[in-house]
Amino acid sequence: MSKVLDDLVKLLALERIEENLYRGQSQDLGWGTVFGGQVLGQALSAAVHTTPSDRHVHSLHAYFLRPGNVSMPIVYDVDRIRDGSSFTTRRVVAIQAGRPIFNLSASFQLDEPGLEHQDEMPEAPPPESCPTEQERYAKFAHRLPPPLRERAVAERPFELRTTDPEDDPFSPAPRPPKRMIWLKATARLPDDPALHRYLLAYVSDFSFVTASLIPHGITWISPGFQLASIDHVMWFHRPFRVDEWLLHVVESPSASGSRGLVRGRVFSRDGTLVASTAQEGLVRRR
Repeated sequence: MSKVLDDLVKLLALERIEENLYRGQSQDLGWGTVFGGQVLGQALSAAVHTTPSDRHVHSLHAYFLRPGNVSMPIVYDVDRIRDGSSFTTRRVVAIQAGRPIFNLSASFQLDEPGLEHQDEMPEAPPPESCPTEQERYAKFAHRLPPPLRERAVAERPFELRTTDPEDDPFSPAPRPPKRMIWLKATARLPDDPALHRYLLAYVSDFSFVTASLIPHGITWISPGFQLASIDHVMWFHRPFRVDEWLLHVVESPSASGSRGLVRGRVFSRDGTLVASTAQEGLVRRR
């Protein structure tokens, strides 16, 4: 396992402080604040720690309340709201310096048989034919400030390959607000379904709300805009592995009031719909 992936797995493992209290370290990805996917993954990890192992998360709803400080650890306070005969509910509050910065509600369920249907996976080029994020930005890295330049081409725990046209990220052509991102952990991971779920929660926040910028010819590095996640929602439908290729199909049905809405579907390479996602983000012109 690569060091960056091993570091991420350890980052999401958490330290138990007391009954229902856990502590996670913060990682600086160069944005100046804690990456939202980190808090999302750690909060789900905290919830998993208090849930019977035969129950798996099937949905989560989360709100980002305040920016996280990358120089401080985060404490996760888990409220065991309900333990039913087949469903378990947990609420998690992430705290820094005595103030909540994030909250999450998650529901877990015993495996049960039932009706089956799903959306069809759209046609997509194979991941091997798509450039990595680092390859895309390497061509333009000299135009980025040094801290962003380092992050844009740095080694990552996940391989991300978008089917977006290879436009100049500083002046892209407007196009319909749709995006497809192939993603996969860079090495084989343990056979732990919970680990794969909170790693997918972590990586699902990459290249997500920025889909709402596409029809306006704007990217995350365009000057004059403030971008931040407001909430994040996920539904887990079927088993999957994040160390095998997954396709995150994202569209943005609306942007208004300085907010952009995105929703997504995650498919395994064989076309199985394994998860659904949604997020609203702040897209504010400064």
